[in-house]
Amino acid sequence: MDLDALRYGNFSQLGEAITDWEEMTRNLATLKEDAQTNLKSRADKANWAGVNAQVSREFIGKTAEEFADAHTQADSITKILKDTRGELIGYRDELNETLERAPYKYCTVIDTGGGTFTVSGNPRPDWASDPSGSTSAVSQEDVEALRNEIQRILGKATESDSTAAKALRLLVDQAKYGFSGAHYENRDKAAKAVADADLMAKILAKNPHDVTSTELASLNSTLAKYKNDPLFAEEFATQVGPKKVLTFWAGIADPYQGTYDPDRAKQAKQLQKNLGIIVGQATLSDSDKMQNWERQMIRLGPDQLGIDDASNPTGYAVMSNLMRFGDYDDQFLNDYGDKLLAYDKKMNGQGINAWVNNFNDGDLNYWGYKNDRGRDPMTGFLEALGHNPDASAQFFAQPDGSGATVNKNSEVNEHLQYLTKERVWVSDATMQGNHDYVAARNSLGRALEAATTGYSADASPKDVAAGDRRTAATAGVMEQVAFLYGGEDGPKMLHDQPELADSLGKMAGAYIDDIDYELSGIGDHSKDALDFPARYAGRAQFGNQGAIDFLSVLGQDENSHKAVTAAQHVYTLSMLDAHPPTSDSHMNQARDIMSVGAEARGILDNSRVEQAATTYGENSEEANKALGRSGDWKKLLVGAVVAGGVASIPLPGSTAAAVVIAPVAADTITNAANTLLGHEIDKATDDAESDPLVPSQMTSREFYGRGVDDLGSTYDAYFKDHPNARAVADQQQWVEETKSSYLGTGSHENDYRGRPPYKD
Repeated sequence: MDLDALRYGNFSQLGEAITDWEEMTRNLATLKEDAQTNLKSRADKANWAGVNAQVSREFIGKTAEEFADAHTQADSITKILKDTRGELIGYRDELNETLERAPYKYCTVIDTGGGTFTVSGNPRPDWASDPSGSTSAVSQEDVEALRNEIQRILGKATESDSTAAKALRLLVDQAKYGFSGAHYENRDKAAKAVADADLMAKILAKNPHDVTSTELASLNSTLAKYKNDPLFAEEFATQVGPKKVLTFWAGIADPYQGTYDPDRAKQAKQLQKNLGIIVGQATLSDSDKMQNWERQMIRLGPDQLGIDDASNPTGYAVMSNLMRFGDYDDQFLNDYGDKLLAYDKKMNGQGINAWVNNFNDGDLNYWGYKNDRGRDPMTGFLEALGHNPDASAQFFAQPDGSGATVNKNSEVNEHLQYLTKERVWVSDATMQGNHDYVAARNSLGRALEAATTGYSADASPKDVAAGDRRTAATAGVMEQVAFLYGGEDGPKMLHDQPELADSLGKMAGAYIDDIDYELSGIGDHSKDALDFPARYAGRAQFGNQGAIDFLSVLGQDENSHKAVTAAQHVYTLSMLDAHPPTSDSHMNQARDIMSVGAEARGILDNSRVEQAATTYGENSEEANKALGRSGDWKKLLVGAVVAGGVASIPLPGSTAAAVVIAPVAADTITNAANTLLGHEIDKATDDAESDPLVPSQMTSREFYGRGVDDLGSTYDAYFKDHPNARAVADQQQWVEETKSSYLGTGSHENDYRGRPPYKD
């Protein structure tokens, strides 16, 4: 900043601009509130149909979000401008006060341009008569002191002005179209974020072997502090550059670097997470700098980095391990994934995985390391999709986006086709790990969970309270999954890919209402949308036989059987809660709900019995043990939470965040204490705290008997306080109808029961 610009600065125009921005912010706050309470809320409640149901509602939702972002951005700009103006006025006043203060007022200060200036002492009026010969009114020490003081003030003013300008540019460039949701309370916080990013970038500029544990600790704490700060993230990423991000992490991750200091290994583990989150945050920026950064990162993918660390890995190998954590830009993930899969197809031969072999000791993953060394880049990439639902839905979208029932392989996304049916998968476990477990396949399941449910695979019950996030796009992915795993090869695919079983169960559970709708008709005719209404636009279409086949395959596996059975039970109970036996119309709907729920349960249970008998031998001890384990599915209801039109059902043996997201009736009471569903959850909790729900072994006869008993308990609970309605139902033979729907008729391998059990 030039001296005279500050010395004679008139900031009235900036003040007028701030006044305009303050008014703009107030107006946008009103528009934001109006868009949320009127525009969006009315759109959410409207009974849309056709194209409007799929397009208009989503567009209105995004428009409302843009008003919110516009207000946020205007508020940040206003506060940064206001703080900067106040600081510059303060520095101007301080400068002029200093120049007027003795002895400095006896000096001449001249602006020489380009931020430079001169200071000299004024001549003394009596210099000619002074015997000492001194001509200046001040000493040279005073001149130097004034020069230093001016430089200090000018430096502070320059820093205030330049950091504000940089923060504003970064803020505005975050969104190429629309507005950024980044928010800063004042200029100092925005400037501090940028300055700290530059400071941390200097650590990454070093040779990773020379970085101390203290520096790693500082890097970790700072990255964690700014994990949600967009300005910090972009400044950090662009200052470091894509290749240095990769070479630095490879150098830190190399296990030989952590051998000598256990604390360093702990710091490295945290750095993998923190660095991945920050890089992900940076990719959310639309600035030209970050767009170029992303293109460079993708270009680095297939090439080795030319380093001695981690077996000289490729860019894919390193970046995929960083992206296990964080929220990444959807387009970046899709562009990266397209290139990675194309490269992977070239590298993987029949029975050979190019990434996992004895020549590759490039361990780049510290999380779940025993079963996942991080050598296969597909694992980390699929984990990234599992945390980014929109990107995952886009990556696995139906080829033509038609949303019609998938009937042939050409209607399956090529990425999904390759990953589920063609790719060579190899365990990446250590010597101490489980070599029958393939971490990458588990990550594929998690990616598909995100793509089909609209939630991160790590979503917690608190997250799920936001409600149903299914869309026509997520349903399009689900239709493909059901076609693949419900198809003729489905039993073998599930058997060969056991890591996907729990994910497939969670996916089916999330769409149990659409599955029940498909079961409600006679074949593909007379399906009942009144009894099983669509909960979102563009509901999934499986076809009647497709739904039966998909359920029959999932019933074969213990884990998927439990997840879908629990979701079906919860959905049925919620629908009965929504249709108490207080009217003929409710009674008619409840009858269909019970019948279809019993049919779905019968398909699952029959499939489980048949698979246990095929795998272990009919009525063998091992088969009975398997059925005993499957019979305790009600334990899943312990800790189930109903909110926002969905239920989150924790999976046993998993972290608290692993949940089945099951739809419930739209008007099910959030606090379900006095409903069938609430009583069932309470009963499951009480039973879990006392005796086990089931014995350790069950014959198929006992297993089916328990299934019939569950249906009977639901029947009794529904009519508990309505004896007259029960009498009508008994007269109409609801009991026989429900029992028949569960037990079915004919061969276990006919069209009614779906796919036969898997045989080796």
